[in-house]
Amino acid sequence: MKVAILKGGRSLERQVSLRSGAQIEDALQRLGHETVVIDVSPELVKQVREAKPDVAFIALHGRDGEDGAVQELLGAIGVPYTGSGPSACIRCADKVLAKHLMRDAGVPTPEFHSFNETAFRELGAAAALKDIEHSLGFPLVVKPAGQGSALGIKFARSSEDVPGALLAAFSYDRKVLLERYVKGRDLAVSVLDSLDGSEAVALPVVEAVPHDEDFYDFEARYQIGRTAFVCPAELPQELAAQAQGLALQVYKLLGCRGFARVDLMLDQDSGELWVLETNAIPGFTETSLLPQAADAAGIGFDELVSRILLSAPMRSGGT
Repeated sequence: MKVAILKGGRSLERQVSLRSGAQIEDALQRLGHETVVIDVSPELVKQVREAKPDVAFIALHGRDGEDGAVQELLGAIGVPYTGSGPSACIRCADKVLAKHLMRDAGVPTPEFHSFNETAFRELGAAAALKDIEHSLGFPLVVKPAGQGSALGIKFARSSEDVPGALLAAFSYDRKVLLERYVKGRDLAVSVLDSLDGSEAVALPVVEAVPHDEDFYDFEARYQIGRTAFVCPAELPQELAAQAQGLALQVYKLLGCRGFARVDLMLDQDSGELWVLETNAIPGFTETSLLPQAADAAGIGFDELVSRILLSAPMRSGGT
């Protein structure tokens, strides 16, 4: 099979994407596939048409890759691709939209408020910050709505920290999210579709334990040695099953296909699980959580890549 690996691009997660793409390329070559690597640019459609691949393996993170843009293009030119379709990618990429959908469906997600730049410039949103601070409490988390890999996320430990955190988040996106901080254990559940068309399967829970950090930030996530990963996470069987069940519920709710990763927090005080977000195209780097979870389930990296690839032709241009 001839596979076009789409990686790189112009997003702030370019370097992570390049690393994911390189790992995928090596696996596909070991599996005997013909590969063509495309560093995504304004020439993407032309390059894909010239390559004439049987399928595109999307290894893009962040904007253009996870927000449905590339999926729309590939569907338009009739090229099958890995992972979720445009509408599911849009729902996952927009943290605010995803949280509204989860809240409406009764999925436990931390309390939140969101604004776009227009609300601050033209609707006086700044005057509502004190009310938000009162309802969410401190510390609170300020996030750009549309970035992954913990980019642009800031803690606000007091009212004095909020303006700077908002400014930082707005530098990444025109819409921001203010969220109640949940202190506890950082968990992730990856989900894979079954090749026989049956129900998707939740892989073992992974716990990320940053060294000397109180927040799992971009550097802790991708620099080897900054974070310890425990997989399967040391959880009671019933709690692990509950986390997996929530991940499957959110995977279905957002319309994901092929594979995805759902991030959760285990509240250290209440013992409750809270869903934070879903990544439609999680990483394939040396520190990425999906490959670790697959390995714990007895699925080696090459088999993981093969499973994702083989599921792609069924979903060209899908939802």
